[in-house]
Amino acid sequence: MKRSAWRYLWTSEDIRKKLLITVLLLVIYRLAANIPVPGINREVIRSISEMGGPGASLFNLLDLLSGGTISNFSILAMGVYPYITAQIIIQLLVPIIPALDRRLKDNPREGRSLMEKWTTMLTIPMAFLSAIGQVNIFNSMVQTGSVLTTPFGFTGASLLPTVTLLVSMVAGTMFGIWLGQLISEFGIPNQGLSLIIFAGIISNIPSNLLGILADKENGWWVLIIILVLLALTIFAIVYVQQGRRNVPVLFPGRRIGNRMSMPVRSNLPLMVNMAGMIPLIFAQTFLSFPALIASYFIAGKTEGFWYGVYSLFSGTGWFYPVIFFVLVVAFTFFYTDVLFTQQNYGDTLKKQGAQIPGVVRGGPTQKYLTKVQRRITFPGAFFLGFVAVLPYIIGTILPIARASAFVISAAGLLIVVGVVRDTFTIIETELKVHGYDESIIKG
Repeated sequence: MKRSAWRYLWTSEDIRKKLLITVLLLVIYRLAANIPVPGINREVIRSISEMGGPGASLFNLLDLLSGGTISNFSILAMGVYPYITAQIIIQLLVPIIPALDRRLKDNPREGRSLMEKWTTMLTIPMAFLSAIGQVNIFNSMVQTGSVLTTPFGFTGASLLPTVTLLVSMVAGTMFGIWLGQLISEFGIPNQGLSLIIFAGIISNIPSNLLGILADKENGWWVLIIILVLLALTIFAIVYVQQGRRNVPVLFPGRRIGNRMSMPVRSNLPLMVNMAGMIPLIFAQTFLSFPALIASYFIAGKTEGFWYGVYSLFSGTGWFYPVIFFVLVVAFTFFYTDVLFTQQNYGDTLKKQGAQIPGVVRGGPTQKYLTKVQRRITFPGAFFLGFVAVLPYIIGTILPIARASAFVISAAGLLIVVGVVRDTFTIIETELKVHGYDESIIKG
């Protein structure tokens, strides 16, 4: 009878230690998420989320992405997203900067170390810009007569309070990144930042589900429908994320003494959704810019050109989900092309002496694989776009669930499913490394 190695999860001292460190650091992160930024009126923040309209929709969207830290405007209100944005920018710059591209190819370890250094350096200005944008956009939502912060500006008496507020927010982001790096180093390997984001997302799910149950008349059946849709969506995400197109590859035989071994047939697996959740971050960031810019000009107004722009890009009406779908599909193709070009399978296979049957080595191989990758990306991109707008569809069909439709948001589900799957794979690998593989037990 086969018994899974998972029954030894708590037996291995090393693995147990890593799990405990991971849980402890995640608890510290969630505790820090309740430390408020100095100078912020939390009652005014709470009123913004309850006032309704496009402002509340945008606020609730940002609160979801931050794991609930914006609702109390904590020092972790930006989460670790400035780091992720910086990471994406550096990745996109690699093909543009020949020196960095060469270094990554010639010495991958040194190149990755350099990219990590540049990403950390870029995170700080990105965090400052994000903090300024958040404060300004929420200031524009405050009702007349209310005050969100102490005077915000970079002149006169407002300079010191403003610098204190911004430094505390940036420090909170860097603290979250540091905790994530500690998890990757001493806890579950290479999962630090993913688990930090994961913890923020799942912390909001219970309150969202309870919000649905608050309706005594229809709450239970709406909750059952949402949970069924949630299960179906998770199944679909796992199915698509594991989708592969195996391209046959022929590796040359090796000479062993005076004999030549036969060529080896293998497969090159190409992913249906190679870009993961990155297109969603691109699309949401792109859509947040018009609302952010418009917030500087509306100054409490409820009409005019800038208020119209603000309303269109704040998550209300039909325009937002439609453009969101289009951008997710477009960015999926764009980012997949960037990643696939960087990997350069054509040259890699040529160096190994491998060949795709019927295709010339080198450039033609890369061109052929790019064509295949784009073809299989098509259904993956449209699926990702559908999952992205699913909360809006549910909110339209079930108005009672509109406020809690983000329980099954695209970014949230992709992160949760991806992190759980990757974490289980890493733990299973750790068990095998420590000798706790599946064994055959008699009887």
